[in-house]
Amino acid sequence: MRIFLTGATGFIGSAIVPELISAGHEVVGLTRSDDGARALEAAGATAYFGTLEEPDSLRRGALESDGVIHTAFDHDFSHFVANCEKDGRVIAALGDALEGSDRPLLITSGTGMGNAEFGELASEDVFNTSHPNPRIASELAGQKLLEKGVNISVVRLPQVHDTRKQGLITPLIEIARDKGFAAYLGEGRNRWPAGHVSDVARLYRLAAERAERGARYNAVAEEGIDARTIAEALGRGLGIPVKSLTAEEAPGYFGWMAMFAGMDFPASSARTREKLDWHPSGPGLIADLDAMNYN
Repeated sequence: MRIFLTGATGFIGSAIVPELISAGHEVVGLTRSDDGARALEAAGATAYFGTLEEPDSLRRGALESDGVIHTAFDHDFSHFVANCEKDGRVIAALGDALEGSDRPLLITSGTGMGNAEFGELASEDVFNTSHPNPRIASELAGQKLLEKGVNISVVRLPQVHDTRKQGLITPLIEIARDKGFAAYLGEGRNRWPAGHVSDVARLYRLAAERAERGARYNAVAEEGIDARTIAEALGRGLGIPVKSLTAEEAPGYFGWMAMFAGMDFPASSARTREKLDWHPSGPGLIADLDAMNYN
């Protein structure tokens, strides 16, 4: 397949590129810079110039592909709501380019969209359309395309990690470094799911190859690591104390991350593993946090 990959130079996308190429696929990767183009070409992909701010700039890449994997996302969380809305517009533009064909569009969301209730295991067969996370805009845009006949499917991400990045835990590290201590709320029993980036990249490939209309996949290797265990790993790595905070103290410590800090959103990948014969084998989240260089 000739696959148009957005986010091709990003954390997850740059792991998907070699995964696709090693399986015999041709990759056309989205970039906005000459440096990105050189990195893609060095990896064996073809560079395609465009930006998320101009969704129409992506249409030709989709039109000339056998399928699209969309992983690009603006991770400026100070404008999180606006960036989620922007992602919805990008998904709509990609879908419009594929409408009328059976070529697949694989988009990206978060595992929380499969939580019927906070604290319950998120599952692939649940789509909570009233979920408060603004990232729901991505799946709502995908649902509209599905109703128009576009062959769309979704990969839902947990905290994706290696020893360089760990999803929302990466900004937590910087907060802990700045504050001088690592923190969790209350007893720290709220849980976050996780998956190693190599396993996640393989799942994207398997999902793109399957191209099942309307499918949802949870890229989850670990169903839920509790917040206290994560904070203790950060404390070890940074050599700083670990403290419990009250809900009232959370905004002063976590800042913009306060809305995520107390969330309990474990997730299952049982259906994903069975459907795609996907078996995560990468290091666990705490192992990566313990192995990383904090200097």
